[in-house]
Amino acid sequence: LINCAAYQDGRKLGDIRKEDIRDYLGKPGCFVWVALKDATPDELSEMQRQFGLHELAVEDAQHGHQRPKLEEYGSSLFAVVHTVETVGDELKVGEVSIFTGPNYLLSVRNRTEQGFTNVRDRTEREPHLLKLGSGFVLYALIDTVVDRYFPVLDSLEDELDRLEDRMFAGTASRENIEALYALKQKLTTLKHAAGPLQETTGKLYGGRVPEICAGTQDYFRDVYDHLLRINQSIDTLRDMVTTAMAVSLSLIQVQENETTKRLAAYAALVAVPTM
Repeated sequence: LINCAAYQDGRKLGDIRKEDIRDYLGKPGCFVWVALKDATPDELSEMQRQFGLHELAVEDAQHGHQRPKLEEYGSSLFAVVHTVETVGDELKVGEVSIFTGPNYLLSVRNRTEQGFTNVRDRTEREPHLLKLGSGFVLYALIDTVVDRYFPVLDSLEDELDRLEDRMFAGTASRENIEALYALKQKLTTLKHAAGPLQETTGKLYGGRVPEICAGTQDYFRDVYDHLLRINQSIDTLRDMVTTAMAVSLSLIQVQENETTKRLAAYAALVAVPTM
């Protein structure tokens, strides 16, 4: 358990015990925000009893490895988003399951080190927006996850620039192709996180909007625009990587042709005195 706090009319009432959650759920204009990290089955079962969570959503959160998605269960929502963090030269994918109801929000994060303390601080500084309830907190969490994609995307762009410089500097072509293929895999990993989330976010601002998100459509539309830009950048980078791989193979062929020409020239020089 990372945090467990109650809010009313946009202001924090204070941190509360898990045993007191039900006492606050019945208060008008009040909602409870609970954050868990690497929750055990027993902890999830306890939250299920406290908030009346749907068993299928709890099962998905417990087993993990879900595709980013949004599902409605009556008056509540269940969302899954993927976090992407750079660890050394690799990308580490985590998962955040978010249960949202009219008077509660429960976030469960797995396999991720970055927390959401800054989200809580940010929302508490904006009581006029926190008045919108758990729907605004859902937006703030998803918005933070999406904003963290941008530094990852920038690092992949820088990596492509370095590989292109190496490619034309005459370094080993095989190593360049392997590095380009590894970069393409990283872009695919980021695409698997951002692509489905764009579709999910589109359900929260246009057409029929869940009642929990009423009044926050403009905020979710902003998140959708960010995801649209990210996905377009990913597609562009993937095309550039494919082109770079083709160019690298062409350079290998050019080098082989030059070597063949040199060998033929040496053979011609030696042929006359040999004869």
